[in-house]
Amino acid sequence: MRTHLLAAAAMLCALLASCAGERPENAPAANPVEDRGVIDRALPQGIADRSGWIEDIRAAFVALKINQSRENVCAVIAVTEQESGFHVDPVIPNLGRIAWREIDKRAARAGVSAGIVHGVLELDSPNGRSYRDRIDHARTEKELSDIFEDFTGTVPLGRTLFASWNPIRTRGPMQVNVAFAERFAQSTSYPYPVKESIGDELFTRRGSLYFGTAHLLTYAAPYDDRYLFRFADFNAGQYSSRNAAFQLAVESASGKPLIADGALLPHDGEAKPGSTELAVRALGKRLNLSDEAIHAALEQGRSRDFERSVVYTSVFELADRREGRPLGRAAIPRIKLEGPKITSELTTDWYAHRVAQRFGRCLNR
Repeated sequence: MRTHLLAAAAMLCALLASCAGERPENAPAANPVEDRGVIDRALPQGIADRSGWIEDIRAAFVALKINQSRENVCAVIAVTEQESGFHVDPVIPNLGRIAWREIDKRAARAGVSAGIVHGVLELDSPNGRSYRDRIDHARTEKELSDIFEDFTGTVPLGRTLFASWNPIRTRGPMQVNVAFAERFAQSTSYPYPVKESIGDELFTRRGSLYFGTAHLLTYAAPYDDRYLFRFADFNAGQYSSRNAAFQLAVESASGKPLIADGALLPHDGEAKPGSTELAVRALGKRLNLSDEAIHAALEQGRSRDFERSVVYTSVFELADRREGRPLGRAAIPRIKLEGPKITSELTTDWYAHRVAQRFGRCLNR
């Protein structure tokens, strides 16, 4: 029976396994006293360990060589306040129930019986308690992540074969995406010692603030002075607001309706072209571009290079002429937020404006 359970455990690991930004220009020389004062005045009153937050926010700006302006500091503070209320590992109500719902959903998608999955999780974990009991009583993302890490570690070669299985994909007080942090760490040296992994560092205040600040501010976009679109990008992915505006231009020029979600290619890596690519292909003769050239340009959608492509500039030229005016080069992506922790009807537009309100209050402080 235990052999069958271990085999099922491997199946569970498998089913659960289901851009870095560009460097900004060097910031002005730091003045530690002034820098701390800017952050202190920007932080809301009543947060625990205020001095620790000040130091870790400042350290992120210094390490990333980002100008510590009032606006940049308030952008980081507004996102942090929205995501966690300045709690490093916040308690999430009904987390156990949320986790079971996600486990069952993934099992169904993988065609694995929920009974088998639940049976596997009756096994004792390394601390003597069953995985089921630990999931039932998990209160924070870190606790839940540790449960699944322990589970993966009990399967031979589990950590090697299923390193990306963990369902907790956004972490810490800034709720940073693990995949982004891992990519960014490959191109930019992480300034702190890594105890376990980059993903685990996101559960720390310093790690989440460092990678969250990188995700928010270390890329050049055509809306540098409009933080609303950066807040949308923090939720939807870097350059998503630029890409959504491009999709609206494609819709205008081609006459084909599109959902301006900021994703120029399908998220799932499907080989067939998505709706945006098909609409641009319909303009291929007018653009004098092949399908291959169009696809290659759209593959640059998570970098600044896309703005310099013939596809981007030519589509906007067509759309601007059709509309008789220059179209906006940024638009809030039309995305309905989904995920195991989201229990109400939310959108990227709601998120961006909510953070922008906090940003305004921070500037007033």
